[in-house]
Amino acid sequence: QVQLVESGGGLVRTGGSLNLSCVASGDILSIGTMAWYRQVLGKERELVASVDIRGTTKYADSVKGRFTISQDNAKYTVYLQMNELKVEDTAVYVCYGDVTYYINYPDSRLEHKSLEVWGQGTLVTVSS
Repeated sequence: QVQLVESGGGLVRTGGSLNLSCVASGDILSIGTMAWYRQVLGKERELVASVDIRGTTKYADSVKGRFTISQDNAKYTVYLQMNELKVEDTAVYVCYGDVTYYINYPDSRLEHKSLEVWGQGTLVTVSS
């Protein structure tokens, strides 16, 4: 079983900063792309930032220059440093990972599988 667990959300004033973390755990062989999405009630889930296995990053236009995504491949962890936060950044931030994991059967067979995994989310609230 593979799971992603986020942390670092909270309440912050406009202009403040937060650093989110997402740790993947389980029988992981590798992780391709990891990303942060955000969800506001009544709106579609929005891609905030992503980083692939080569370290190539992408950002939503609304966060460019303010947010930075980074990863620690050895720890299967992705971070989102959020600076100059605005009220409109308020959302549940959800971690995503494209994970390849292995299954070790009782008869010693080893099988690899790939799975898109989502975390439970962490709430970020920015007050004016």
